[in-house]
Amino acid sequence: MSDAHKLKEHLWDRMSDSPFMMLGLTGSGQHSEPLTVQLDKDQVDTLWFFVGKDNRLAGGGAAMGQFVSKGHDFFACFAGRARIDNDPAMIDKLWSTTVEAWFPGGRSDPNLALLRFDIDEAELWEADVSLTGKLKMLFGGRIRPSEEGSHARVETTAK
Repeated sequence: MSDAHKLKEHLWDRMSDSPFMMLGLTGSGQHSEPLTVQLDKDQVDTLWFFVGKDNRLAGGGAAMGQFVSKGHDFFACFAGRARIDNDPAMIDKLWSTTVEAWFPGGRSDPNLALLRFDIDEAELWEADVSLTGKLKMLFGGRIRPSEEGSHARVETTAK
């Protein structure tokens, strides 16, 4: 299995385990913000977020997202486009009690918006330092590239 394929598999497992990331519009001059990803296993290269209509991302456009796994050993940077897509079927599919905590009016909350982020490309890193590499780090030795982990730049996050 290639590094890229392995990294793609690990990406979705890690995001399911800790679905939080930073997302921001490129060129807007505004900072990225933390959001909870709503994953839909049926849609490759698409991430979903429930946001308020007044959220700075609601205007859409070119965007970048960054993800760090719970264990801080997997990293991803996504480039793509964000836009509001208030498809009622997707809202129903992704809705949960956690989302409802943020939108007390439920699915018909007047401030509810479903933000769609379509990934054009991604860069993925997984730190998988070997035992030998960990010992070298502990005692100040030099880590060889074969001991660093995996990295890939991909045009799709499909497995």
